[in-house]
Amino acid sequence: MSSPFVTQVVDPAQRQRVARALRACVPSHLILADSEEVIAYECDGLSAYRQSPMVVALPENEAQICAILKTCHELQVAVTARGAGTGLSGGALPLGNGVLLSMAKMMHIVELDPLARQARVQPGVRNLAISEAAAEFGLYYAPDPSSQIACTIGGNVAENSGGVHCLKYGLTVHNILQLRIATIAGEMLVIGGGGYDSAGYDLLAFLTGSEGLLGVVTEVTVKLLPKPECATVVLAAFRDIASAGHAVAQVIASGIIPAGMEMMDQAATQAVEPFVNAGYPTEAAAILLCESDGSAAEVIAEIARIELIMNDSGAYLTRTSNNELERQRLWAGRKAAFPAVGRLSPDYYCMDGTIPRKQLATVLARISAMEVEFGLRCANVFHAGDGNLHPLILYDANEPNQLQRAEDFGAAILALCIQVGGTITGEHGVGIEKIDAMCQQFQAAELSIFHALKRAFDPLCLLNPGKAVPTLHRCAELGRMHIHAGAERFPELSRF
Repeated sequence: MSSPFVTQVVDPAQRQRVARALRACVPSHLILADSEEVIAYECDGLSAYRQSPMVVALPENEAQICAILKTCHELQVAVTARGAGTGLSGGALPLGNGVLLSMAKMMHIVELDPLARQARVQPGVRNLAISEAAAEFGLYYAPDPSSQIACTIGGNVAENSGGVHCLKYGLTVHNILQLRIATIAGEMLVIGGGGYDSAGYDLLAFLTGSEGLLGVVTEVTVKLLPKPECATVVLAAFRDIASAGHAVAQVIASGIIPAGMEMMDQAATQAVEPFVNAGYPTEAAAILLCESDGSAAEVIAEIARIELIMNDSGAYLTRTSNNELERQRLWAGRKAAFPAVGRLSPDYYCMDGTIPRKQLATVLARISAMEVEFGLRCANVFHAGDGNLHPLILYDANEPNQLQRAEDFGAAILALCIQVGGTITGEHGVGIEKIDAMCQQFQAAELSIFHALKRAFDPLCLLNPGKAVPTLHRCAELGRMHIHAGAERFPELSRF
């Protein structure tokens, strides 16, 4: 797989022209143009790709955002919006000839209404900060990405983020009511409303997960939920991955919708345990974390059913959290999986794909075989309840060809996800990382519709260009080639 990223050379004269124009419409200290200042914004969580932006803008309010966008529109300069930079698909990777619009200063909770169970927040507010502010009212914000201590609500909207509790409570799109959006021309749009529905097309769902290609989020109205009376986690350990996958299917088939259900393979638990001391059995081929929440009576009854299913599915060990501290420690291990794996290798490549639950064992077995094929190790953590995989491919960028092998490994995993009836992303987005895989996921007619929708919001294609939706020309060159390569690698999967 050839990289979709091409480094751009910054034109110093253009940089100064754009910086002057922006300083004419917003206070000058909000515009960064020195190379030493802008380099801090050269990548997001996908650090394999780096590019310093031409100029960085740091607006403090909605009016300044509109002024910056209007100026860039007039100058026909591309704009990439950025939250906390925790994204893992290169969605916030800047352009060398573009403006990086950082929302870091837009970090205020505008209003919190405990009676309506809603909060209006600026895009730079951290995910966890919403729950912290709502806690005194017995409320919280449900989506909880592993990076929730740092990631922002604006970035969550851009990627339609989920988290370990998305199985029961949904993704970002299920937990927001209204967006305020600035167009590339600097005009404001209000999408959605204070209720659960609004007139017209469902643009709220359309814009959530649009990766900054259609507009810049300036304010989000989120839903707040009452904190459950109690919550308990069951840890189940299995001697083989197939049994763990069977347990996942059996829990869902029984009618139970857990608050969260996560799986980690042995490579992941062996990395996490010395890092967090969560109490994971590192000899297990796979562990499941399955949480029940609700009233005390509901949780007791549901946990008993979950333990029975785990044991009947082949778990050799089950352990239940006895208090909130133990519950938090079990989840802390799962949420620390990414940094823990970072201790095993100089670099790692975090993939994100989704498959039908019944294919968990098959896909994990194939990924294990790919480790031999590509000569790289891979640890697996994922949202087992909804089949959202996060393979962590370990490599060393200082070693010749290892990054290329990691990219090829990742592309093979995505091809496998498609072939078993899944999709190339669950919550990380496409960005630049999966843009070639989009050629496998969609046909030319579908991609043409995506481009038409993009032009309806951004006719000059200035917002985050080159991300998420590939050109038909690129797909003509690469798409069928990748499909054929995947079919040759996994011919027995052609029936799915």
